[in-house]
Amino acid sequence: MSVLSNLEPTEVWTIFEEITKVPRPSKKEEKIMQYLLDFGAKYGLPTKRDEIGNVLISKAGTPGMEDKPIVVLQSHMDMVCEANSDVEIDFDNDPITPYIDGEWVKAKGTTLGADDGIGMAAALAILASDKLEHGPIECLFTVDEETGLTGAFELQEGFFKGKILLNLDSEDEGEIFIGCAGGIDTLATFNYKTKKIPKKSSAYKVSVSGLKGGHSGDEIHKGLGNSNKIITRFLLRLTEEYGIKLAKIDGGNKRNAIPREAYAEFTIKTKYIDELKKEFDCFSKTISKELKIAEPDIKFKLEEIELPENVIKKSNQKKLLRALYACPHGVHAWSKAVENLVETSTNLASVKHVGTNQILVVTSQRSSVDSGKHDIREMVASVFKLAGAIVNHSDGYPGWEPNPDSEILKKSVASYERIFGKKPVVRAIHAGLECGLFLEKYPDLDMISFGPTLRAVHSPDEKIEIKTVKMWWDHLLDILKHI
Repeated sequence: MSVLSNLEPTEVWTIFEEITKVPRPSKKEEKIMQYLLDFGAKYGLPTKRDEIGNVLISKAGTPGMEDKPIVVLQSHMDMVCEANSDVEIDFDNDPITPYIDGEWVKAKGTTLGADDGIGMAAALAILASDKLEHGPIECLFTVDEETGLTGAFELQEGFFKGKILLNLDSEDEGEIFIGCAGGIDTLATFNYKTKKIPKKSSAYKVSVSGLKGGHSGDEIHKGLGNSNKIITRFLLRLTEEYGIKLAKIDGGNKRNAIPREAYAEFTIKTKYIDELKKEFDCFSKTISKELKIAEPDIKFKLEEIELPENVIKKSNQKKLLRALYACPHGVHAWSKAVENLVETSTNLASVKHVGTNQILVVTSQRSSVDSGKHDIREMVASVFKLAGAIVNHSDGYPGWEPNPDSEILKKSVASYERIFGKKPVVRAIHAGLECGLFLEKYPDLDMISFGPTLRAVHSPDEKIEIKTVKMWWDHLLDILKHI
């Protein structure tokens, strides 16, 4: 049974619902890639795929508009795959389950994938229609945007012909984006030794959950809780006061998501159990009070578990916890050029045991100023290097410098005023977009980015506002009609 096909615009929601049934984790886009190739074949449209997996489907202009400039409609195939801890799902094979909740569409316990499934759906709806007016279009679907921007990095010159590009990957209806931050990842690997558990010890597991999480670019300024920072705060306190022995720590998943959940397993001398419980009660109340506005649903849990086989050596444990405690997280600098724009930020994204006796800490840095990106990268790296970790960086990606004189921007603003009788907001975004990388290969591109309203993307609370999809769709079609 279809859940979304009665929503407007029907053609977009119907295709979006189809997309939710196709597994598409980052770096595992084979199924959605085949869906796109089959879609192009079904409608007899020129379709091609490059070596990395990007797909381009082209369509001629409608009668009388064949000689209009080619417009590229761009979206990405992959989605961030996050689920609540009580939800069992195999993102490689299972569909997403969307449902309507009042004015929003959500998914049951998982990310919805509207980022950027809704962009794909709009492009495909235009390709499938024989009623809409538009000039020649090229629909570009890129791979692995969420974890590495791989499709944009590997895009070859000449893969598409258009010089006007509409990026369909933004999250605020009524806002047109003309710039974005660049980014880079900093990874710290801690090698540790283990030791036997002291006698007369008990083992416990502490966990933090119920945080909102969300996009580490769009929502980094909201003061949301970071599960890795919270649990480190508790563990360091117990280490200093009661000499706990850490056995395992695990928090967060995606480099571009603010971590929502974390847990740790540790041992403590049995004689300190009463003190432990008091510390836990006090800590949970303190953090709940600190975050009562930003994180009203935060949850803490402390439970006794079986003794682990071994624990991390004391000196290694202290260096790890001190580094995590000192690692900056959140907004580092606000833009002096654009009002209310985060200029530079960093996200303490995940802490995981990897390999044998290794812990990998993943952080991501963003900045609309290239030198600022490298400065915050070195700040984070310094913390981990001082703690003896092995530090590596990703290649990073460039920002997209705003062009307020853009012709497609002028057309888009005029279109919005014509439809809705008011001006849209024109601004830059702190999140990373593929546009900066496109400009490296296609320096003559004229671009904007826009989309319907999404909230809590990259988290199981992700949702898309129903009415804004129709507004965005009408805006998109009007732009195409009047170019």
